[in-house]
Amino acid sequence: MFNTNCKILFIILMIFFSSSANSKYEKVFYDFSIKSISGDTINLSKYRNNAILLVNVASYCGFTNQYTGLQELWDEYKEQNFVILGVPSNSFNQEKDNENEIKKFCDVNFNITFPMTSIYNVKGDNAHEIYKWAKENHGKSAIPKWNFYKILINKEGKIEETYSSFTKPSSNKLRSKINTLIK
Repeated sequence: MFNTNCKILFIILMIFFSSSANSKYEKVFYDFSIKSISGDTINLSKYRNNAILLVNVASYCGFTNQYTGLQELWDEYKEQNFVILGVPSNSFNQEKDNENEIKKFCDVNFNITFPMTSIYNVKGDNAHEIYKWAKENHGKSAIPKWNFYKILINKEGKIEETYSSFTKPSSNKLRSKINTLIK
């Protein structure tokens, strides 16, 4: 009796504590498109077979200095099947009003050359479909908690890992994972 009850309890706990992500991946990252900061459509299929670091960015955030580290990461890895995609977002009320202001800010202050998108919501019902896809397939850990939240996508177009805003682009754990993915 006790063994049977323990087994049932164990099964219930396993189901309850298993990831809330469905991870069915009916679509992968490369199946989507997004508008660039200049208004052109970026078909993400052009990044197929690359590892992607998806980062929601903002101009007025305390983490905005991470632009420097992101640019350094881009300069180091851009020729090694790695892409950084910056997604300006006002989901946390810390972004400029339009793409031209953001582009100028990034150019003047950080000389950003990695791809940037138009302004998008990254959480909630109005989030861009990429972020809805991330939540659906990876669970709540894929929902940005703040600006400069990082989602690392592997070469198969699936979420490999997420990193908080406190994780700097130069962090060993992020760089180590990128090095694993680009091999």
